[in-house]
Amino acid sequence: MPHLSAVAARLTGLPATAERRLSARLAEVTLADGRVVVVKHADEPGGARAEAAGLRWLAAADAVRVPRVHGQEDGLLVIDRVAGGVPSAAGATAFGRELAALHAAGAPHFGAPPPGGPADASIGLAPMRNVPGADWPGWYAEHRVLPYLRRAVDDGVLSPAEATDVERVCERLPALAGPAEPPARLHGDLWSGNVLWDTGGAAWLIDPAAHGGHRETDLAMLHLFGAPHLGRILAGYQDAAPLADGWRDRIPLHQLFPLLVHTVLFGRGYAGQALTAARSQLM
Repeated sequence: MPHLSAVAARLTGLPATAERRLSARLAEVTLADGRVVVVKHADEPGGARAEAAGLRWLAAADAVRVPRVHGQEDGLLVIDRVAGGVPSAAGATAFGRELAALHAAGAPHFGAPPPGGPADASIGLAPMRNVPGADWPGWYAEHRVLPYLRRAVDDGVLSPAEATDVERVCERLPALAGPAEPPARLHGDLWSGNVLWDTGGAAWLIDPAAHGGHRETDLAMLHLFGAPHLGRILAGYQDAAPLADGWRDRIPLHQLFPLLVHTVLFGRGYAGQALTAARSQLM
């Protein structure tokens, strides 16, 4: 890897005065003006470009806080550091409203990548294709559920018989999806680890897998792994942009995508959760 301080200096235009390695792929670099930036090495080819494009697309909505992107070079991304704090109830309520505004900023179509972002992106360490779809149910089945289901079967993590239940959900998606909604501007990987809370208790978003999708998908991801003051987040969201009737019943439907991604990445432990989510939609 190149010297991370040198990359930070080139992309910020300021000399670096200190460097603190957080891991083999992540470092904090202090600049001459006292600011601290984070330099991270992307796990996947094109990952730095995709993340930079995603952060800029989220920032362009002028709805949520994201770290400033200074640039990316040779698989390295340089962004401002978010000074860590403790989540607050008021900050969570505000975050719910801000997330609703982000979604309302929209996308050209389901599967739209951020401007300048690659079609072949990733979510965590798994590949994720951003290609257009005319309607959410068909696009979600073809590009967010079935690719990971097939890989899980090919890898022997799910049996063909078990996969049948997920395939049945995909066939029934037009009836299960609820009222049609326009494409939302999604963070795309909105688990609690990608929501940072600053010293004032306000929320910041990092590490997006941004694309055009259904707004309930981001909320389902928050439910899947939990989030501080989740009830306050949802109250703020509902106050700003009420969700369609039945949205709670559809949470497992939207969780199928991340659960199958985790099944592919981490094995059988997540397969049972994915099957439970699928079968809940077949009752």
